[in-house]
Amino acid sequence: MAAAAARADGQEKVIAAAKHIVSSLATSKNAAEDMIRILSGFDNRLSTINDLFPASSSSARGGDGEGDGVDVDRSEAELRLEVAQKVVLRWDASDSLLWESSPEEAEEYLAAVDDLIFLADPGTSPSAAAAAEDLVSRAEVALQMAMSRLEEEFRHLMVRNAVPLDSNGLCSSIRRLSLSFASDGGETMEDFESSIDDEHQLQLPPQQQEGSPEDRSGSSLIDDRSLDLIHPEVIADLKAIADKMIWAKYDRELHHVYCTVRRDILDECLSILGIDRMSIEEVQRTEWRMLDDKLKKWIQAMKIVVRALLWGERRLCDQILAASEELRDECFSETTKGCVMQLLNFGDAIAICQRSSEKLFRILDMYEALADVLPDLQALYAGDPKDLLCEEAEGILKRLGDAVKGTLTEFGNAIQKEPSRKPTQGGEIHPMTRYVMNYVKLLVVYNDTLNLLLDDGVCGSDQSHSEGCENRNTNGENLESMTPLGRRMLLIISHLETNLDEKSKVYEDGAMRYIFLMNNILYIVNKVKDSELGKLLGDDWIRKHRSQIRQYATSYLRTSWTKVLSCLKDDGYGSGSSSSVSKVALKEKFKNFNLAFEEIYRVQTTWKVPDPQLREELRISISEKVIPAYRSFMGRFGSQLEGGRHATKYIKYMPDDLEYHLSDLFEGLPGLTPRKKA
Repeated sequence: MAAAAARADGQEKVIAAAKHIVSSLATSKNAAEDMIRILSGFDNRLSTINDLFPASSSSARGGDGEGDGVDVDRSEAELRLEVAQKVVLRWDASDSLLWESSPEEAEEYLAAVDDLIFLADPGTSPSAAAAAEDLVSRAEVALQMAMSRLEEEFRHLMVRNAVPLDSNGLCSSIRRLSLSFASDGGETMEDFESSIDDEHQLQLPPQQQEGSPEDRSGSSLIDDRSLDLIHPEVIADLKAIADKMIWAKYDRELHHVYCTVRRDILDECLSILGIDRMSIEEVQRTEWRMLDDKLKKWIQAMKIVVRALLWGERRLCDQILAASEELRDECFSETTKGCVMQLLNFGDAIAICQRSSEKLFRILDMYEALADVLPDLQALYAGDPKDLLCEEAEGILKRLGDAVKGTLTEFGNAIQKEPSRKPTQGGEIHPMTRYVMNYVKLLVVYNDTLNLLLDDGVCGSDQSHSEGCENRNTNGENLESMTPLGRRMLLIISHLETNLDEKSKVYEDGAMRYIFLMNNILYIVNKVKDSELGKLLGDDWIRKHRSQIRQYATSYLRTSWTKVLSCLKDDGYGSGSSSSVSKVALKEKFKNFNLAFEEIYRVQTTWKVPDPQLREELRISISEKVIPAYRSFMGRFGSQLEGGRHATKYIKYMPDDLEYHLSDLFEGLPGLTPRKKA
């Protein structure tokens, strides 16, 4: 306690002595302030000496923006103006840059600007009107020169300290950013990297895990998702300059220089990401291969620009322009809107382009990309009540969705009306079947998006859809239990089946018609069963179509093998008859059988059944009908011809020979002639 009291007593004595020195030496406020600074350098306890001077003197400096409306001594104001003018004029004549010199020089300049801002305010000038007007005028001229210098310094710092552009750095940043939206689908990072022009370079700092938007002006909103677009170490200097310009009411000049620099950099980023300015006419004239590449780049650019670059710009505005909420909102909006509108305009051009099935998946990717970033856009521009950008984005999203729905409708109609009548060789799977089933199988990847878009019902306004839905109901499909996408897939596949049935009628050989239908329907069933389509259409759909394939197989057997089996009927011949009439008839029976079998063999070895299980099942069904009938016929009547002249001319095949030859059917081989089994 005694030691503390002694220290307090010593401190009071030091301060008292300093006050005595100041009061003895000070002839003006400036001299008093200078003396306080000198003494403070020796002992920081002396920095608290403020009670020697009136309040009007202690607050007149105005470096903190306070003291408006307080009169100052004329000689004091003149002296401060002269000192500030000297600092401003010295740098105005210099080609050097303040922030490339020492920090002390920059601090001195900013202090001079503080004095000029204070003195240029008529409310803080000495009371003599004429003198006050002259002082304010001189201060304003010097302040204008200072603002011009600060504007140039601000521009230089912004440009020089922008993140250097480097394509390798961009790809590295994209790879890290992709962790934030890895579930979005779309192209892989490798696909995107390969599409970036090597001439462009953009290096962005590492990205952390994505945070969720909470408060647009708070650090929690953007710190975890944005990129450092300007080196962090110069942010404080930029903010110091911006604060002075805002305080001096040069916010329009600050607005101009800020937006000009950052807008140019964002435009360069778009160029590096492969986004070119294109009119609607240019988009429509571009051939699909090139346009597809541009769509892939657009999808990735939309995610990167909104989820990384725009949040970086938002943070930059909030940090540098913190002194004016209105100015930072204006600067952010004007800096970024051109970049966003360029992306949106391209998306709009795609949405209104001529529809085609090949574009559908890219348009779906574009829809999902825009839908994913729309909440970010709404958060980023929430502070602007007049902002129309989000409304524009929502309108384009709707038009992209309409393009998806319209393309699906046209796709279904095109399948229904596909006009080709050329039969496939050997009853093979039709190219249209492969195309449609692979197409709809890929559509299921967009299950959630398509269910959302198609939720207004599969039966659109066009009549063919309404009729299609009625057909499905009469066929007993439970449409109510199916998702919107499931109903649309059912409709498209039904259109395909109807078209295939029409195409099967071009085959002159009725048996081949059923082979064609079996091949194609089985291909459809397998594609459904082995993909997410099975969940959409259900087990009942699969069972019904398998039953349909069995019916086609029965029809094939009846159409193709009835003639062969008719040759094996006894027609009332007795097994013991040996009359010449009976032998002649038997010879004719065997001869006709041989000819019929060989013709079927020659033709149907060229037919193709790609599915090995169906191929084997058909061969077994044929064997079960033909082999027992032939063996029975041979057992009853073969002995009447055996041993006679030219018996082998009529009995060319044993039952085992027939079974051997049946294994050649449906292999798609050149027409063969049956040969004896080795």
